[in-house]
Amino acid sequence: MALSSRLWRLLPLRRGAEQSVCPLTGTWGSRGRCGTRGFRASEVIGNTRPFKRGLLFSALSYLGFETYQVISQAAVVHATAKVEEILQQADYLYESGETEKLYQLLIQYKESDDGELLWRLARASRDVAHLSKTSEEEKKVLVYEALEYAKRALQKKESSSAAHKWYAICISDVGDYEGIKVKIANAYVIKEHFEKAIELNPKDATSIHLMGIWCYTFAEMPWYQRRIAKVLFANPPSSTYEEALTYFHRAEEVDPNFYSKNLLLLGKTYLKLNNKKLAAFWLGKAKGYPAHTEEDKQIQTEAAQLLTGL
Repeated sequence: MALSSRLWRLLPLRRGAEQSVCPLTGTWGSRGRCGTRGFRASEVIGNTRPFKRGLLFSALSYLGFETYQVISQAAVVHATAKVEEILQQADYLYESGETEKLYQLLIQYKESDDGELLWRLARASRDVAHLSKTSEEEKKVLVYEALEYAKRALQKKESSSAAHKWYAICISDVGDYEGIKVKIANAYVIKEHFEKAIELNPKDATSIHLMGIWCYTFAEMPWYQRRIAKVLFANPPSSTYEEALTYFHRAEEVDPNFYSKNLLLLGKTYLKLNNKKLAAFWLGKAKGYPAHTEEDKQIQTEAAQLLTGL
């Protein structure tokens, strides 16, 4: 009934069947002719076949549009559910340290427009690039691909803390192939995105840790690079070991023992500040950290070597 009433409102009156009030007599008649004569049935209805056909086509068009909307909405819901399922699988593989399986899962969706999926693909590409068995040629390709995925993730979801974080990480990796000038110039961009990531998610220990690495890197910058930086930039990026230490400790406060490298860098930073007692404490924690990934094993080895030197 509701469909019929909508269609009646949408359908125009048949030409010659419109009625109007005669301005002279006040009586109803066909438009353009004043008088008291009413319409005959044949004048109003005429040939009913075209009318019925038009009504049928209009009804079918309306029903088709309604069906299209329902199907479109169902497709969106299905696509969303599928993405959520992929993300759950990806997070499980990441937590399990299945670097290559994670990459193989996500690379199938490299054309996706989902920001959450894309930053995970950027991370997975980067992780594969840093595997010891990855050749230098393959590593370079993966590093640049990771940057593209991270860039797209940020374009699709600028409010994502993780997208800002991995975009900054990938820019840093690319800098290794672009030369000292580009690397120093990128440092400003990297810091900006790390700070934005922390602003969006203050409880993300990884972003805080990465800001610590940024500070540590510029605190230990060799003198010749500092000289180049001063020539190229009026205010080159700079930092101190004390500032780096603040970020590393802050990361531990947010999420204790979340990352073996944070423990290692706490130890190394204290070594730079000539505090051997605290350096030994944190290096010992890094050495004893459970090795879930290849990076964890490398960190265990480095921590053991530094402890031997103490």
